[in-house]
Amino acid sequence: MATASKSHQVSRKRRHPVHPLQRLFDYGHQYRKQIWLATGASILNKLFDLAPPALVGIAVDVVVKKQDSVIAQLGIKDIFGQFLILSLITVITWILESTFEYRYKLIWRNLAQNIQHNLRLDAYKHLQELELAYFEERSTGGLMSILSDDVNQLERFLDVGANDIIQVVTTIVVVGGGFFILAPNIAWMAIIPIPFILWGSVAFQKLLAPRYADVREKVGLINGRLSNNLSGITTIKSFTAEDYESARVAVESNAYRQSNVKAIALSAAFIPLIRMLILAAFTVLLLFGGMEAVAGRISVGAYSSLVFLVQLLLWPLTRLGDTFDLYQRAMASTNRIMDLLDTPIAIHPGNIALPVETVRGEVEFKNVTFAYKDRLPVVKNLSLQIPAGNTIAIVGSTGSGKSTLVKLLLRLYELHTGSITLDGIELQNLNLRDLRRCIGLVSQDVFLFHGTVAENIAYGSFDATEQEIITAAKVAEAHEFITYLPQGYETIVGERGQKLSGGQRQRIAIARAVLKNPPILILDEATSAVDNETEAAIQRSLERITVNRTTIAIAHRLSTIRNANCIYVMEHGKLVESGTHEQLLEQDGIYASLWRVQSGLR
Repeated sequence: MATASKSHQVSRKRRHPVHPLQRLFDYGHQYRKQIWLATGASILNKLFDLAPPALVGIAVDVVVKKQDSVIAQLGIKDIFGQFLILSLITVITWILESTFEYRYKLIWRNLAQNIQHNLRLDAYKHLQELELAYFEERSTGGLMSILSDDVNQLERFLDVGANDIIQVVTTIVVVGGGFFILAPNIAWMAIIPIPFILWGSVAFQKLLAPRYADVREKVGLINGRLSNNLSGITTIKSFTAEDYESARVAVESNAYRQSNVKAIALSAAFIPLIRMLILAAFTVLLLFGGMEAVAGRISVGAYSSLVFLVQLLLWPLTRLGDTFDLYQRAMASTNRIMDLLDTPIAIHPGNIALPVETVRGEVEFKNVTFAYKDRLPVVKNLSLQIPAGNTIAIVGSTGSGKSTLVKLLLRLYELHTGSITLDGIELQNLNLRDLRRCIGLVSQDVFLFHGTVAENIAYGSFDATEQEIITAAKVAEAHEFITYLPQGYETIVGERGQKLSGGQRQRIAIARAVLKNPPILILDEATSAVDNETEAAIQRSLERITVNRTTIAIAHRLSTIRNANCIYVMEHGKLVESGTHEQLLEQDGIYASLWRVQSGLR
């Protein structure tokens, strides 16, 4: 129900698009107090920043009018006293302006860091909960660009852009109001360009939005290409494909550059156009304001203040180009991040607790049918019962659906029809984390994380002691080669374990499974990529750890599974043969044919 509800919310959002800024505010509701404090500090900083022109006007007023100045009207007739009061006010103004500048920078930047941190964590956690199909349709580099580059883009806007927008609005309100108070007859001359500037800013924003969305898309593509190439650097070198891959990166990089060029061509035109409007307003005010001062309709001090204020009012608007540039990049990034967070989780978490120590390990597939997206079914109406504590093997040609059964048992994908039960309970009803805790997987494609040997063995059993790690390594027949490594168990294995051989990686993976001590063990082609000697060592360790444990072994090498309690043969998603090794040989079917080929009898 939770998943369905979330899906409904997402579809509703897609029918009625929500502005990315609103999506960001909805996400950051817990930061509202911090946002208000930062906004207040930005406004107060700008208010005190606007005070000096007014103080200059008052100073001119003192020089020209002397005992008839604005300050003199407060009862201070002495000229020195007037300047002393004015100097004191100036000092206080500058101190307050600096204080609030420190405050708004501190709060905005900390806010940016907090939102960046939490947004990246939330996006990553959500990403981990999504089913494998989501990752199969997207590149790793594209997802990395969302978690890294897009989140950083948002941080840069909150760091600078938000404050700029608030201060520009404050300047327009305060200075515009001041103009109408000091010189209502000519105030319109300074104010009239503002609607055109704001209209132009909005128009530019609408034109820039799709261009920056395209830029973010191109970033994802080039990151995907670079990530993929770095992962496959050995293949690139072995096939001397460096020039070919450099050319492909150049294509992606050029597409990104061209996408940016289109955005830059538009954004670069913004400031020059705004400057022309500002020039017109400033020139008119300088001319007609001067004539008003000469005619005595406004004071010289007021005219001096107006000349400064019109610059303070209009020149900051030139920064709107850079601010909107930051804003549009941030909004494009926000949409990508929020789209990720809004992606519904298809895998139901389950609500029945499953303590590992209570699991017997009886597994049953009942009329299971499954197909990957936009493909024909790879498992068709399959039924299979695995008694607790038994070792069963599944063999068959590539693409027959063997590994898919493992993925379905781990609930990496959801079933289309049928059911799978563990100890009589349907997998969909079991707590997903509990289910996966009771299953140990040793696959052909072993993934080791960049870290020490000990850390990789203890992965998933993070509270394991040093002695438990060593014991698990001995059971997996890995202890001996580990002791010969430069730093033993503290040796760094490199990214994906590239500093180790395939057999060494396999034995570390088996040690990891031994340490986890799961009631159900899955061996997915665990010995297919190693030499005969290593295979023999791995086989000995597997024979020890499969005792009294439900074990599912998927293999191409039939010699490794001949002692299984039952062997199943799959073809085209169906079970076509089953029995012990001897029984299958007697049936003289697919298994017997494969055995003769592998044993050299044919």
